[in-house]
Amino acid sequence: MAATRFLSHITIFNSTNSNLYSITILAILCTIFYLIGIWQHSLGPIPIPNSSSSVSGFLSSAPCYSLHTTQLDFMPHHLPHDPTPATTRVPHFPPCNISFSEYTPCEDARRSLKFDRDMLIYRQRHCPERNELLKCRIPAPYGYKVPFRWPESREFAWFANVPHKELTVEKKAQNWVKVEGEKFRFPGGGTMFPRGADAYIDDIDKLINLKDGSIRTAIDTGCGVASWGAYLLSRNIIAMSFAPRDTHEAQVQFALERGVPALIGVLASIRLPYPSRAFDIAHCSRCLIPWDNYDGIYLIEVDRILRPGGYWILSGPPINWENHWKGWNRTADDLKAEQSRIETVAKSLCWKKFVQKGDIAIWQKPTNHIHCKATRKVFKQPRFCQTQNPDMAWYTKLEKCLTPLPQVSEIKEIAGGQLPKWPQRLNAIPPRISSGSLTGVTGNNFVENTELWKERVAYYKKIDYQLAQTGRYRNLLDMNAYLGGFAAALVDDPVWVMNAVPVEADQLNTLGVIYERGLIGTYQNWCEAMSTYPRTYDFIHADTIFSLYKDSCDTEDILLEMDRVLRPEGGEIIRDDVDVLLKIKKIIDVMQWEGRIADHEKGPHEREKILFAVKQYWTAPPLAPKHDQ
Repeated sequence: MAATRFLSHITIFNSTNSNLYSITILAILCTIFYLIGIWQHSLGPIPIPNSSSSVSGFLSSAPCYSLHTTQLDFMPHHLPHDPTPATTRVPHFPPCNISFSEYTPCEDARRSLKFDRDMLIYRQRHCPERNELLKCRIPAPYGYKVPFRWPESREFAWFANVPHKELTVEKKAQNWVKVEGEKFRFPGGGTMFPRGADAYIDDIDKLINLKDGSIRTAIDTGCGVASWGAYLLSRNIIAMSFAPRDTHEAQVQFALERGVPALIGVLASIRLPYPSRAFDIAHCSRCLIPWDNYDGIYLIEVDRILRPGGYWILSGPPINWENHWKGWNRTADDLKAEQSRIETVAKSLCWKKFVQKGDIAIWQKPTNHIHCKATRKVFKQPRFCQTQNPDMAWYTKLEKCLTPLPQVSEIKEIAGGQLPKWPQRLNAIPPRISSGSLTGVTGNNFVENTELWKERVAYYKKIDYQLAQTGRYRNLLDMNAYLGGFAAALVDDPVWVMNAVPVEADQLNTLGVIYERGLIGTYQNWCEAMSTYPRTYDFIHADTIFSLYKDSCDTEDILLEMDRVLRPEGGEIIRDDVDVLLKIKKIIDVMQWEGRIADHEKGPHEREKILFAVKQYWTAPPLAPKHDQ
């Protein structure tokens, strides 16, 4: 047994020694070859003599240094070259000179001198070329103050905001506007209503019903300081007032400063920027428009924008010429002939003389054209228009043809459909939609859009406390109104909204729907300036405007126009894709706007975001005192 244990120990010992010998030899060989490799790389090529040994043969035929021993390259070799780093342009928009304080780019007096004076063409829109656009911010005059809140603003405005006394002198006897210390006061007077606009409107109300909701939208041609429109608002009638930028300095600016809807405009050689069948009444109180000239082309344009059954109200020359001809410094025969010509034009349009009492005359447009087509045998002119889209009204030339009303099946039917009375009219499905004439928009789309904007406006007010504050804002601009849902959602607030429908963009012409709802608006190309004075809006809403115009004009130019028309401390809400808003945010940061980007009302996973911003208060510096030479 002991011998067996002894033999076992010997066997284990021999096996262990054998393993140690093998490991030692292997380590020595690895070390030798490692050292040979280092020596080969450090000394370069080694001349090896001819040898029959297998080792020398291998070294001579395939030396280590001759193998691909360069460092491995893991870089890609099939990609385009990196772009040259572009120098980042830091936007810079300094304040413009104070001489631009009331700059209206498309109604610039110096530019207008280049154009024909016939038909007042020189007073139409004539916008600067792209290379003429200002790259600076329009300053408010020194001492500018936030306007009075509505309804106080109807009667008062700060002199520092519109520093012009011309109308207070020129229209002193007519009670347009007076200066009282540092304020303007608007007594509500007008050339043909010295007792005030309220009393004048009461006189009209005795002739046609202004209280039952059947009349909601109005247009005032040659509006002065818009007192007629200002006092209609208390009767739930909203008027679009317009007047040219002419010798009556700042009349439209006064209107907007009062919180009354208005645009710079003129009846000249192109259509007014409104759709057909837009207004329930049209008004002219000594507006100086030559209605009887140019074959009645201006009354033909009023007919286009007047709804079926709508009224045209005329006061001032030549109405009641029998009692006023001496005061008007014209002969009785001249005024009588003018009224006769106006009556003839009105008849040729198939209008009916509704009433004339005192200084007021009213005509009514027919509710359809069944009889009117028959009378073309008597009135050869104007003929019915054949080709032009009646709603196309952006630089569209006036034509001496009568805009045909939509077809009806019987004499009592109202062309284009019956409109409900206000306020039911606001949320009822508009006839342009229910009839299917607005391609792609159904009644369900309209209802859903109305509810959508109620939700969105409620969300806005949760984030923007100033919008939620009653009376904080008065004049609002919606740059891309679509069906007017934003304005409809604010109808119970003491605000009004100018609903702009962009033109030259691939979308539906929806402005007619907005008017059928009892709201107001205008066509606008946002690559051009708006026909308004600087600082005339308290708040601007821009829904996907920058995506809409990304291939048409520069983002910074649209933002500079927004800055021009927005008053100091005014607010903005811009909805768009997040990448667009990030670009906008960089620009407004150098425009003295304070802004922040918030999530979509549906949550953070929507690409569309909302930028809330406020224009900071700043003005031009005070004018240096003039020293005697």
